[in-house]
Amino acid sequence: MPIYEYRCSDCKNKVSVFFRTLSAVDHSAARCPICGGKNLTRLVSRVRALRSEESRLDNLADESALAGLDENDPKSMGRWMRKMAAEAGEEVPPEFNEVVGRLESGENPESIEKSMPDLAEAAGGAEDLDV
Repeated sequence: MPIYEYRCSDCKNKVSVFFRTLSAVDHSAARCPICGGKNLTRLVSRVRALRSEESRLDNLADESALAGLDENDPKSMGRWMRKMAAEAGEEVPPEFNEVVGRLESGENPESIEKSMPDLAEAAGGAEDLDV
């Protein structure tokens, strides 16, 4: 089953579009699964290696993953969060990418939390979100 990634110019999301067979692939007919937009730009997909969940968890638990992490530096935290998300191999919500992008640009975690109050609720009602 072919899967292609696109950037939707209408909603600005990176999306995956599935086709049943290679012969069914029609990039001009692809639609954004989020907003239904037709204005898609095909992206070069990342190569992914299949790994066991155990292997991913071992890498996440490795203390060397914390090398270079400065919890007082938003840019460092953002880079670390992006690295851990990539290591987990799971799709992340758009809010995660927004928070990480803002951290990587040097924004203070407290100001991000204040401007995105729904994040604390989504995190289980935590009063302070440890970003």
